[in-house]
Parts: sequence; structure tokens; C-alpha cells
Amino acid sequence: MLPCLPFAIALSLALHAGVLFWDARKLGLPPAPPPIEASLQPPAPHPARNNEPLLKNTLTDDPALVKAGPPAPPAVRTLPPTARVVARRQIEAAQRKLSQHLYYPPAAIARGLEGEVRLLLTIADDGSISDVVIAASSGHALLDQAAVKAAYAMGRIGWANSREFILPVIFRLE
Repeated sequence: MLPCLPFAIALSLALHAGVLFWDARKLGLPPAPPPIEASLQPPAPHPARNNEPLLKNTLTDDPALVKAGPPAPPAVRTLPPTARVVARRQIEAAQRKLSQHLYYPPAAIARGLEGEVRLLLTIADDGSISDVVIAASSGHALLDQAAVKAAYAMGRIGWANSREFILPVIFRLE
């Protein structure tokens, strides 16, 4: 039994080597597909744009109303000179009172932040500030929050004739 063992090992090695190194094309297998080629093409030109509006009025059946175009802008109200003077005095008085309660946040000073916040103040019937809204931000949340806190801290402003007005608050480093 021992003399057959080397013969079996040699035969096994020959068969395995033949299978491993056999050319696959001779067996009739299909050839490998060619490699994929890709190229970039320029984008297609945009179609010509028409002048048709993006939003259409679908609530009306009258085409004359649809083609009428945008409505005319509202008329700008101008205050008489005396009313402008009174409004300017109110804003100056509010800024003086606000300056008593306004502080420049130390973190904003350390970062060198500056800006102007415009607050919309709503005045209640008793002269107290009922609401403060940021009408225009300074771009920095620290300054915006400091301005709102100072506006609420002002308390009552009985001299205001109007129920709402815009108060500019300026933060500048010197």
C-alpha cells in the first residue's frame, strides 16, 4: 500500500495543476467583456424661457384680470413736519432711557462684535412695554439679546404717543 501513495499524490498534483492552469478560452467559455469607457458631455442648453409668471391666478376665470399685471404699490404716507419732530423726540427719549439699562455683553467685547439692532416696541395702554420684537438683527445673537433685555428693563414710558415704534440700538466699540 505504501508504494501506491506517491503515485496517487503525483496524480492528484498533476490533475489540480492542469485544472488551475488550463486556458479558459479552449473550453469554449465566452471571453471577458471589454472594460467600460466613460466620458463627460457638456450639459444640454436650457430651453428658452417664456415670460409667463411662475404663479398663476387660478381663482378667476376672467383672462383680463389675469393679464392685468401686478397691483400698483401702496402710496407712501409721509408724516407732516411736526409729526416727524415728535417721532424723532420720542425715539431720542427712548434711546436715553434705554442707555440707562443697556450693557455691552463682555463676550461680545472680547470677540469684537459690533452692530445695530432695530427693535419694534409695542406699548400698552398704561405706558408699559408689552412686547419687544427684533425688526432687524445685528447679525450677532449676543447683541440682539442684550438689546431686548434692556428694552424690557426700561419699564414704563408714558410719554409715547404711538402704540408701536421702531427703536434703533447701536453697539460700537471705541
